[in-house]
Amino acid sequence: MKVLVVGGGGREHALAWKLSQSPEVTDLYCAPGNPGIRQVAEPVDIAADEIPRLADFASDLGIDLTVVGPELPLTLGLVDEFAHRGLIAFGPRRDAARLEGSKVFAKSFMKRHGIPTAESRVVHDREAARSAVAEMGYPVVLKADGLAAGKGVLIVDGEDAMEQALAVFFDERRFGTSGDQVIVEEFLEGEELSFIALSDGEHLLPMATSKDYKRIGDGDVGPNTGGMGAHSPSGIIGPEDGAGIVESVLWPVVHGLADEGSPFVGFLYAGLILTDSGPKVLEFNVRLGDPEAQPLLMRLEDDLAPLLLGGACGRFPTERLRFRRAAAAGVVLASRGYPGTPVQGEPIEGLDRAGDHEGVEVFHSGTRSIDGRVVAWGGRVLTVCATGQDLRSALRSAYQAAGDIDWPSKVFRGDIGRRVLET
Repeated sequence: MKVLVVGGGGREHALAWKLSQSPEVTDLYCAPGNPGIRQVAEPVDIAADEIPRLADFASDLGIDLTVVGPELPLTLGLVDEFAHRGLIAFGPRRDAARLEGSKVFAKSFMKRHGIPTAESRVVHDREAARSAVAEMGYPVVLKADGLAAGKGVLIVDGEDAMEQALAVFFDERRFGTSGDQVIVEEFLEGEELSFIALSDGEHLLPMATSKDYKRIGDGDVGPNTGGMGAHSPSGIIGPEDGAGIVESVLWPVVHGLADEGSPFVGFLYAGLILTDSGPKVLEFNVRLGDPEAQPLLMRLEDDLAPLLLGGACGRFPTERLRFRRAAAAGVVLASRGYPGTPVQGEPIEGLDRAGDHEGVEVFHSGTRSIDGRVVAWGGRVLTVCATGQDLRSALRSAYQAAGDIDWPSKVFRGDIGRRVLET
């Protein structure tokens, strides 16, 4: 089987790493890839959003399966274009991808199908935003409607913070057209977790539970990021709770989109918060989370290639996924300045040393190879992942390996998993 992975981040490195272990995969490509992915797949110099070029490449080489990692090509209609050409890709079509591409669409969809979520208002200008906030009270959450690389969410707790947020959305236009519509949403309190499943349009294969950490600083302080670490299992819900989430959140999405003429095929991600009145959806993603993908795929026992091929063709070859009992944890190493403007171009030391630890994998997110050296090139640079017999040992191994890697502007959170372990 010839397989193409689309994307060049940590999630795509994890997908390529897992697919490379399949005996059914004979040729593995990644577009555009990164220096870490190059160790397990052949890089292709095509950006993830160059849809016609990707389709040309897949057609010319006779690619049997394309696995789409990031959200942008999905919202741009990559799967639609591939299907038009008779090519097989695992991921949702453009209409179904609106679940992530438009938070306004997602909110409306959840309301139509009775999926629990926070109360919200859609606004288009400062005055409407102020009116909505006055109605809800502080703290309150402001979200850009469109894609914003995980950074389009601002939590405001008073008038000063509110004015700053309004400037970001309506004056600076930091999120461009993604901020044309803004959701003002009630602030919910509780523990957050990620729940991900695979869908073939009619069936669901839930993955193990996981939890990621969005804030930049220890103790969940500072601005939101794309994720500074993750672990699986989540450590905060049991099997019965997970089954309840599948029934109350994931199945209504699959049935609802099918009923509306947009069957969902791909990775369905629900970002949840456990409130006193039950789990509520903070966001939907239409792809694997990053950094959740890395520890989840380290635990997955099943061969990923036939799973995704079967799903893309309308029927999974199994009715249940198998996960190792071992826990897995990942610590994101970022560059100073993230999630704003990160420092770039600094050589990274210690990658081989970190990878020599037993049960450790180092997944590349924002790296480049310059003059034969791997350098930091992006906000989130690496995710150092480890497995262990329990969450505590997995985290200990991940942090030990992360300590072997260095560059001048390296930053990371030192408390991934701590609150879960202390409860």
